[in-house]
This record gives sequence, C-alpha cells and structure tokens, in this order.
Amino acid sequence: MNSLWTSLTTVGALPGSCFYGVDGSVALADLARASTLGGRLEELRGASVVVAAQDQLTAALLLIELDGVARRMVLCPPDLPAQHLPEVVRTAGADALVQDSAPIAVEALGALHRVAASAALTKTDTPRWQSHETEWVLLTSGTTGAPKLVAHTLTSLAGPGPRAPTALDTCVWSTFYDIRRYGGLQIYLRAVLGGVSLVLSSPKEPVAQFLDRAGAAGVTHISGTPTHWRRALMSGAAQRIAPRYVRLSGEIADQGLLDSLRSVYPNARIVHAFASTEAGVAFDVEDGKAGFPASLLEQPAAGVELKVQDGTLRIRGVRNASRYLGEAAPTLVQSDGFVDTGDMLELRSGRYYFVGRKGGVINVGGLKVHPEEVEAVINTHPRVRMSLVKARKNPITGAIVVAEVVMKGDGGPAPEASVTQTLTQEIIDSCRRALPAHKVPTMVRIVPALEVSDSGKLVRPGA
Repeated sequence: MNSLWTSLTTVGALPGSCFYGVDGSVALADLARASTLGGRLEELRGASVVVAAQDQLTAALLLIELDGVARRMVLCPPDLPAQHLPEVVRTAGADALVQDSAPIAVEALGALHRVAASAALTKTDTPRWQSHETEWVLLTSGTTGAPKLVAHTLTSLAGPGPRAPTALDTCVWSTFYDIRRYGGLQIYLRAVLGGVSLVLSSPKEPVAQFLDRAGAAGVTHISGTPTHWRRALMSGAAQRIAPRYVRLSGEIADQGLLDSLRSVYPNARIVHAFASTEAGVAFDVEDGKAGFPASLLEQPAAGVELKVQDGTLRIRGVRNASRYLGEAAPTLVQSDGFVDTGDMLELRSGRYYFVGRKGGVINVGGLKVHPEEVEAVINTHPRVRMSLVKARKNPITGAIVVAEVVMKGDGGPAPEASVTQTLTQEIIDSCRRALPAHKVPTMVRIVPALEVSDSGKLVRPGA
C-alpha cells in the first residue's frame, strides 16, 4: 500500500531536505521515527479524522503520519469559519478532531474525540503499519456559504508513484498557497514524494517577509495564484528570490501578468496551469501566452481528456475527484465521466482563452459580460497592477460594468487627482478599442488595494 510515510521511508529524501515553517524547520529524515501526536496515532487508526491544525508546519507533518492509518482525512484550512465546522464534521462522518492549539469552542461538536498535535516531534520506536487506503477530503474555497467536501485519493492527488530522488532533483519548492488547499497540496506532494525541501507560507506573514525567507532558503520552484503574484510584484520584494520555475494556477493568468513575471524573472520557466479541486490537474502552458492552444484538446497530457461543451471546459482523467460528500451533495462526475469545471472559454485564432466563470456573468441589458475578460484588457495598461470588474445596479439595463484598479507603484503617496483622472480615461479608451460597448466600464475607480481571500484569489461579489 502506497502512502506518504512509506514513500519517505522507502524512497527516501535528499540530505538536508526540510519543511521550513514560519517559526522553525523539520528535517524530512526525522519523520521516520517521530510523531506529531505524542504516541497517540493508534487512537486514530481506521477513523475519519478532521485535521484542524492552525500551524501549517504541524499540518504538513500530520498528513504524513495519518496517511495510510486514518480511513479518511479532512483537510480544514485555518480560515474555515467556526460556524461551518459542525457541518463539515457531520458530512465527513468524523470520529476525531486533531488540532494544535486551544480547543475549538464549538458546542455542536459534542463529545468528538480530540487529539493534540505539535510540530515539536516526539521520538518513537513504535512500529508503524499501514492499514487503510486513506481518503483525502478537501474543502472548496468559495468566499461565501458552507464549503463542499471533495473526495480524493493519494493517487488522484499526486498522479504516478514516486521515484528515488537524485542529485538532479536538488530543488527547493515553495508556495504562497496553504497546503490544505488544492493548489498548495499539489506543491506539498511534489516536495514530499520527491524528497526535497519545502518553504511554507503563512496567511498572517507579510509578503516581503515570506519572500525573504524563501530567498534565504534558496527557493528554486514556487507557485501561487495570479493574485498572489500581483501582490508579490506590488510588495517590491519579488526580486528577493531567483527561481528557476514560476507557476500560476487557480485564476486566469492574463498576458499583462505573464509579461511582468517574465521581466522580473527572465531566466525562469513561467508556467500557468489549469487545475481545480474537483477536476484535478489538467495541463500546463509554457509558451508565455495567455490561454492555451486548441491542439491541447486533441493532444492533452497523459491520462487526461479535454472537451469544450456548452462553452465550458470539461475534464476526464485519473486526477479527477471521485465525488462530493454528503447525502444531498450535487453530482460531481457527469454520466460521461467528465467533470464540468464551470470555466468558460472563447476560441480565437486557434487558441482558447478563459473568459470567466459560468456563474459570474454580468447581465447588461440582456448582453453577457465576463468580468475577467474586461480585467484582462485593463491589466495590460502599463500602469495597472491589478483590477476587479463587477456589476452595479442600473434601472434601465439592470446592471452596468464598473472597475476598481490598483496602480503599479511603491506604496508611496497617493497620486494626484489629475494623474488618476488621466489614467482612468486611458483605461476606458483602451477598453473601447478592445471590447464591445456593453463590456466597457462606465466608471473606473483607483483604489489602494483589493480584497483577497485566504485562498489567494480576488474576492468577487456573489462568488
């Protein structure tokens, strides 16, 4: 039976490989004879376990210890609202809750078995045997409402089994994501199964401080959402790392951002990937262009099938999740075996471009507007770092398009009114040249920042 622990102990880790947390580090080699649970692992054998550690380093160690022992692991990100935890516990049929800080004071949890965990490892010589093919359950990352619980296996998350690392694999991974979200978990698994180091982030850590730590650890490979990367560029600290590989996923990567990253990291591979919690990893794009070649539909990655139906991308493959948990859960895998991602595409000159989510359309007098499509145009302006397009109610058309824009800069004094007035007019003019009239923002407002969720994505109204 393959598990993270057996992979580490049989395949091994490169010398010096560590998990680097905000407050310390743990060598991967130490995990063979150590426990995060103070010798209480057997209490969780065969159980459905909710992993609710606040510290990301503790969570990283827990996943290795529990995989192959627990029947099910539910990965709760630290920002999960307390009012949603009882429903997560009920839906997952949870037997136990593992946490690393003060007990979670939620009365509805009742007498749920609780076990404490710590990144301060306890040495143990107790034989460890694998008894279960653990089901991994991830939570969707919507900004409102209770999350859905998505069921995976280690195979569907990680793909083919690991191989022994070699000197050629001496890379150091990092990610802006939390590893309990799909994008971060992908990087975590690459590091563990490859036996290499991983620098963990923290949602409360300033971007510049995180990049300082990553640079000091010699990070060579790093991932994040496009919003993560825009914030890194805004911080003025992006050049504190010198990666060989830069990865974007989770949101649309527009041409303006790809060009900016190429300018800052001229020697790195700049890759944007399509992946989602439900559909898994579908493909990578490495040609430096937004969107992806239409030829990918005929020649996708191994083990993946792609199609566009009713304007949305559909994916079938070994990396798909199996189902949503819950008695009244919606269907995840369609009757033909494909997962509908809900991401809408438009074909232009032999290339597909993502234009937005199926549920995020603005209706302007019966005409559809995808906010992300307008943002892609706005973000090409040389003085724009990021933007958010949304609807504003209108008594005549039902809605109009408005935009909030963050300028490039060093965080100095706010620009003068004449500067912002000129910029907003330039943005509107560029939208008029590139878009139909109903998609052009009727108002552009310059703002110092945009709200970002803990998953590293722009917070969109109604998302």
